Amino acid sequence: MLMFILILQAIWLYIKDIAGKDLDIATIAKFMMYTIPVIVPLALPLSILLASIMVFGNMAENYEFAAMKSNGISLQRAMLSLTLVIFSLSITSFVFANTVIPWGHLKQRNLRRNIAQVKPAMAISKNVFNQLGDINIKVSDKSGDRGQYLTDVIIHRKNPLRSGNYTVIKSETGELKSSLESEVIQLVLSNGNYYEDLFPGDPVKRASSPFVKSYFDTYTLNVDVSELNNVDMDSESVTDDHQMLKIHELQSQIDSFSYKYNSNKEIYSKTQFLKWSPERLTKSVEQYVKPPLNLSPIFERLSVADQRRTLEDAMNQIDQQQYILKTREEQLQRELVRLNKYEMEIHKKYVLGVACIILFFIGAPLGAIIRKGGMGLPLVVATMFFLTYHFIGIFAEKAAAEGAFPAWIGSWMSTAIILPIGIFLTYRATTDQGFFNINFTFKALFAAFKKKPQAPATSA
Repeated sequence: MLMFILILQAIWLYIKDIAGKDLDIATIAKFMMYTIPVIVPLALPLSILLASIMVFGNMAENYEFAAMKSNGISLQRAMLSLTLVIFSLSITSFVFANTVIPWGHLKQRNLRRNIAQVKPAMAISKNVFNQLGDINIKVSDKSGDRGQYLTDVIIHRKNPLRSGNYTVIKSETGELKSSLESEVIQLVLSNGNYYEDLFPGDPVKRASSPFVKSYFDTYTLNVDVSELNNVDMDSESVTDDHQMLKIHELQSQIDSFSYKYNSNKEIYSKTQFLKWSPERLTKSVEQYVKPPLNLSPIFERLSVADQRRTLEDAMNQIDQQQYILKTREEQLQRELVRLNKYEMEIHKKYVLGVACIILFFIGAPLGAIIRKGGMGLPLVVATMFFLTYHFIGIFAEKAAAEGAFPAWIGSWMSTAIILPIGIFLTYRATTDQGFFNINFTFKALFAAFKKKPQAPATSA
């Protein structure tokens, strides 16, 4: 049931990529099949938690535990067989996470990438540039039953002989006249402007006619998209994402990224030191000032205009170096985030198996405590516990990826937080205690708020 719900959620999440693409049943079935391994890390722990609460809650509700205890069977003994099953399942889930889940991510992501290229006339999204043949097109709005009416169209047309956007076409409205399934898209633009940079060989013409600009009432573009429509759904162009790799492949990538990160950091440090070291600056000044070197009167001997120009040059140099340092810092931060994600992915393969065990030892005693089976209260309790566990994991992984704390802490934090809860619930259930003693709590509250009787006043 949970797998079915999560598959529907995944289809809804990627509906923008697959809707209107005229896909066959086999391609949709492939997408759903590749989605199943991807959602297992969500479905499996939640299923174990919910199933354990329902089973043990139903047994406690029907007084089966009372019958077991009257015959000398403890809760630990009743949980023994399921505990062995859960340990076997956790080992299986680790193998699954190291083999099948990376395969699912590889197949699903590449299939989504290939689907996005099918029928590119359907892929004109609002407020973003979309690549169609030799043009980049951006629209602010689409209307019509087929999305054929466009508003505020901006087109950058490529030149096969020169890289860059030298032809820009902008119009108030546009319409896709041809069939959206055609290999040639006919786009009719209305009320717009055409701009193109020119590169004549004659320097005189180049100075007098650097560009062409014109206004049009109607302009028709025919865009050939036959090559884009011939998409191989089984092609795999992306193979090195951290979610697609096994443990030994992740370790190999981590070694490579760590070496690259440390090398870049060392190179940046040495470059800055050599460029701005006092010795280098002193040698630069010695080229213009004869020894004995005395730097103090140099600036004073300059004219006011030279002093101003010197200060402006120095300020420009400082701004330039600040920009360079900021750019290099951002580059190193991106490399660090990528390295942390690869390290966390290794730990997440182990976390899945451990989480299954811990969530079972939360669900089983919790079901015995609440003494309620079925899909009502157990589903609510299981959902609350799992959402807490899942959100803690998401926030911890994001913080660890940014370098707030080590990567392994980000992967194990949610599991480490729910571990004491599992130990506490197992202890309370095996000692025949509830989650908390309601009578004791109310008695303590009444005792705290109960007014003490005042002593009678004594006469002097």
